[in-house]
Amino acid sequence: MRNSGVRSASAVSQAPAAIPRHVAVVMDGNGRWASKRFMPRFVGHKQGVDALVRTVKACADRGIEYLTVFAFSSENWKRPEEEVSGLMGLVLVAVSKYLAKLAKEGVRIRIVGDRDAVSDKVREAWAEAERSTAHNTRITLSVAFNYGGRWDVLQACRQAIADGIPADQLNEARLGQYMALSHAPDPDLFIRTGGEVRISNFLLWQAAYSELYFTDCLWPDFGDVELDAALAAYAARDRRYGGVKPVAALAADPQATV
Repeated sequence: MRNSGVRSASAVSQAPAAIPRHVAVVMDGNGRWASKRFMPRFVGHKQGVDALVRTVKACADRGIEYLTVFAFSSENWKRPEEEVSGLMGLVLVAVSKYLAKLAKEGVRIRIVGDRDAVSDKVREAWAEAERSTAHNTRITLSVAFNYGGRWDVLQACRQAIADGIPADQLNEARLGQYMALSHAPDPDLFIRTGGEVRISNFLLWQAAYSELYFTDCLWPDFGDVELDAALAAYAARDRRYGGVKPVAALAADPQATV
């Protein structure tokens, strides 16, 4: 179901101030946004970068500490070569255009994913973004690029094996230390734009207990209104992590589920 949990504007304004510590976003719909306007897909990706910068600031303003976005999946190499090449170039342009602004806003940038397949120039741009924002603490923006959830679990297992950890000493907490997103808590809220209702191999390990929110809004159109609707839906969720509510809480809220 899309826009699940979204209420009226008046209800949103009265929503509990439950803010997720970590939000993850699948930024879907750039190409369709451009196609609807009879523009090249690449224009949609450029607009998507602008939407990302807006969203980083909006999340920081609302007290969200971590934002993780799916920028390029390990499956996206299957796209037309021209589009892939344009996306790689867009990385360089985005770093050049927005790095100083994000750094000034207190944003710390982390890149997660397999860096081996990208060019030296792209890797150098990422390194500069991470280096120049390492001291910031307002919000951590993790950009998943050439990333896949299955790849993440596999690379974590390989690292643990390489470090000589015995099988009987390998548990969830220890393996979690090898995951690409080990610097952040698991996402509380998982948003996907663009109308598709799946997680598409994003943060398979980390999203085990995330609240899922799907919206038809195409990513370039995503803004404060859409973010606040997702946050309102999150605030209305009952997060139990597999447990049950105490009897007293159930008595106070007869409609609560267990």
